[in-house]
Amino acid sequence: MLTEYPPSRLLELGAKKLGITIAPEKIEKFLIYLEELKLWNRKINLTSLKSDEEILIKHFLDSLSCSILWKKTPHRLIDIGTGAGFPSLPLKILLPEIKCTLIEAKKKKTVFLEHLIKKLNLEDIRIINARAEDMAREEERESFDLALSRAVAKLNILLEYALVYVKLGGYLIAQKGKDAKEIEEAKNALSILGGQIVEVKHINLPFLNEHRSLILIKKVKSTPLAYPRRTGIPQKRPL
Repeated sequence: MLTEYPPSRLLELGAKKLGITIAPEKIEKFLIYLEELKLWNRKINLTSLKSDEEILIKHFLDSLSCSILWKKTPHRLIDIGTGAGFPSLPLKILLPEIKCTLIEAKKKKTVFLEHLIKKLNLEDIRIINARAEDMAREEERESFDLALSRAVAKLNILLEYALVYVKLGGYLIAQKGKDAKEIEEAKNALSILGGQIVEVKHINLPFLNEHRSLILIKKVKSTPLAYPRRTGIPQKRPL
């Protein structure tokens, strides 16, 4: 790996390769995030990545890559199954004006997230300990400019979890692997749930020979009230 670069320099150079500039005071927040993630990972399973370089590239820079697709900065963002805060918290550090809602089903991870946002002095963040399909019945339905999700489920299942939160004219960005093979089998779900794929952007993670696909989906019609179905059904009977 790139051990000749200190973490701050690696993050700065990697972001530039993605066309992103990170101010020095924001890089300091990323370094705090890095240390807290490693510290808490000794107690609870937050990431399988061990080295600073892997975390910086495969978590932080990978998360920041979502901003490449934005036409304008979203006002309200929701992160479905955020885990240790990816991809939303790196984006929040980069663009503090975004109002973020993070949904995570595992309580231990939400405890970490609550600690982290205090440590980083981040504002306008809500952390919700719940399953995404349960929260979608409440006032959050169709109220966000942008939904994000990384490594949660196959696309046809993810659409049922996430698209319901997106307002008409808003977007969902799904982060997937190199080939995005799931698009074809997600066509029925897109039609039912009101989504339309407008772009699939292929990127290379800086410094690594690893490829990603960013799938940009626009909300073109309202999601029927029957969706999402109750817990467990989307996985058992995908649309």
